[in-house]
Amino acid sequence: MRSDLLMSSKKTPRTISMTSSVIYFAISLVFNSAGNVLTLISSAKIHPSFLGAAYWTAAENNLGIALHWSLFWAFFGLGLLTAVLNAILVGHWSWSRVFGNIIFLGPFSLLIQFFDNIFVGLLPEAHGIVADIIYVLMNFLGVAMIAMAISIYQRVNLALHPADDLMQILRFKYCHGNAATAMWFSYIPPTVMAIIAFCITRDLGGSFGVGTLFAFFFQGGITGLSDKYVFPNLKHQAIDVGKSDN
Repeated sequence: MRSDLLMSSKKTPRTISMTSSVIYFAISLVFNSAGNVLTLISSAKIHPSFLGAAYWTAAENNLGIALHWSLFWAFFGLGLLTAVLNAILVGHWSWSRVFGNIIFLGPFSLLIQFFDNIFVGLLPEAHGIVADIIYVLMNFLGVAMIAMAISIYQRVNLALHPADDLMQILRFKYCHGNAATAMWFSYIPPTVMAIIAFCITRDLGGSFGVGTLFAFFFQGGITGLSDKYVFPNLKHQAIDVGKSDN
C-alpha cells in the first residue's frame, strides 16, 4: 500500500462519485450479511455444533450472555466502546465517523434478518459426514464473503462497523497497509471480551469453533487479496487514521 496513506494526517481524497460509492457499499452489505448468515446457519445445522461464529460475533455474544445483556445491547454497547477506542487511536473525536459506525448497523441488521428467513427454511439439518463437510465449506465460504465485503466497504469508506473501522486504522497507521496483520491486532479487544466472559461464566459457550479459527487465521488475508482482485479499480477513499509517526 502506498506510503502516503500511512504518513498523511488528513483524509485522502475521494476519486469516485457518490453514486458509485453507494452502489459499492450496497453490494458489500449484501455480501457481508449473506456471509454472516451462512456462518450462523451452517453452524446451527450441524449437531453437535462445532463450527462457531466469526471471531467478533463469538466474543460479543459470549460477553453479552455473561453480563446478562440482550444481543442488541451486547453488539451495540460493545460497538460503541470500540468506536471510543478508534477515536483514541486516531487522536481525535469525529461525530461523522461515529455516526457512520452507528448507521451501518441499520441496513446490515435488516439484510441479516432477510437472509436468515431464506436460509433457515432452505437448508436442511446435517445428517452424515457428507452433509457435515458441505456445511463446513459453506461456513468457510461465509467467512470469505465477509472478508470480501470488508474489503469493499473499507475502500468505499462511507460507513463502517466499529470493528472494521478499528482494523482499517490499525492497517494504515500501524501495520504499513498489511491487512492480515491489522486483522490479527484488531482481534485483541474481542479476545479480552472472551476472556472476561470466560472468567465470569467458566464456559466458552457454543460461539467458538472451527469456523472461528478459520476466520481468525484467514479473514484478514482474504481481505487483502480482495483489495487486489475484487473490484481492483476501486481504491481506498477518504482515509483518516490521524497523524502517524511511521
